[in-house]
Amino acid sequence: MSYNSPFTGNVIQPTDVSYRDITITNTNLQLEWPINGTTTDDAAARIMEVATTGVSELWMPPANQSSVGNDALIRNIGGEDFDVMDYDGQNVIVTVLVGEAQYIYITDNPDEQGTWGIIAYGIGSSGQDAATLAGYGLLAIGQTLNQSQPVTTFSSNYTALTTDRSSTYVWTGGAGTLTLTLASTLADNWFMFLRNSGTGSLTVAGSGGNTINGSTSIILQPTDSCIIVCSGTTFYTVGLGKSTQFAFTQLSKAVLSGSYTLTASEASNVIQKYTGALTGNVTIVVPATVQVYYIVNETTNAYTVTITTGSGGTAVLTAGSQATLVCDSVNLYNANTVLAGASVVSLNNGSVGAPSLNFASETTTGIYRAASGEFNIAILGVLRSTVSASGLAIVGTGTFSGGVLGGTF
Repeated sequence: MSYNSPFTGNVIQPTDVSYRDITITNTNLQLEWPINGTTTDDAAARIMEVATTGVSELWMPPANQSSVGNDALIRNIGGEDFDVMDYDGQNVIVTVLVGEAQYIYITDNPDEQGTWGIIAYGIGSSGQDAATLAGYGLLAIGQTLNQSQPVTTFSSNYTALTTDRSSTYVWTGGAGTLTLTLASTLADNWFMFLRNSGTGSLTVAGSGGNTINGSTSIILQPTDSCIIVCSGTTFYTVGLGKSTQFAFTQLSKAVLSGSYTLTASEASNVIQKYTGALTGNVTIVVPATVQVYYIVNETTNAYTVTITTGSGGTAVLTAGSQATLVCDSVNLYNANTVLAGASVVSLNNGSVGAPSLNFASETTTGIYRAASGEFNIAILGVLRSTVSASGLAIVGTGTFSGGVLGGTF
């Protein structure tokens, strides 16, 4: 049978059936265009009110037997949702929810399935179909869009994707890593929620050189949580909650020689341990902020580790030593008095007016180091004796109640 007009060569427009009331029960109903010669009553009408029961679908007639623009308004008057399919049930054109109306029309008809356009008529009266508008982070409930924040638990390394916008991810494993897709891919205003409910630390790392809070990575200890937001070029955390159970974190850093500038993430570790077989003296540059550091020098070989802000007073640690350092944003002061388990205690050089080791009630009396190879004693800010490789030099007179033995005077 030909569907082309012998006068114009165009596809014949089917005869118009204005309205049909259709009931489908546990089957799929294949419609036909109302063309002369149709052998069934299953004609497609311009307006169809449909009620279904069980697994049922409504299949539209062949698109290439009609002209583009041929249309139908389909309303669900039953108690179950159903799918409207193209010819022979190959593809879903639209899902019609209970009480909803959908308007469909042919936009292209090169084959039986064709291409169909859709206009949502909403429920009851004319209204927007919220489901067609819901994107990531939004949930359609009835005719309204609602905020959505789905929760996903994970226990193996994962890469956050564009589709994770507004999602909540909860870590449940041991130590692991969450990698963030390139900031340029996620784009400005992408965000996700993250919580570490596992038993180990969770590292959050950027890709392709992207940073998070100015560092290449951050660490969430168990029970830590935050919101991660993307600016399109970098990442930030908002409301990074730190568990008081993990008030201290440790940095373990291998060094060899030369200068190392700590990142903000590294410097946030109050306890810092330095390891490695040194080939030269090492300088560690910490941020110029007020902070307390517990430093453990576990390096080997006869070289030192110096902690500095880049200016002001520094702290020098020899191999195997420890120190509690207080930084006032410029200077580093050794706060140690008695160091448990330490084999070496290092002091600043001090001066005659401010000896390194002095008395709380008389800070100008004590010991200091005036020059290389010297051990000096100051009394009330005045040098009184010096011990060096050449011997003992006393400034001022001396009284020896028990006499003096040996040597030449």
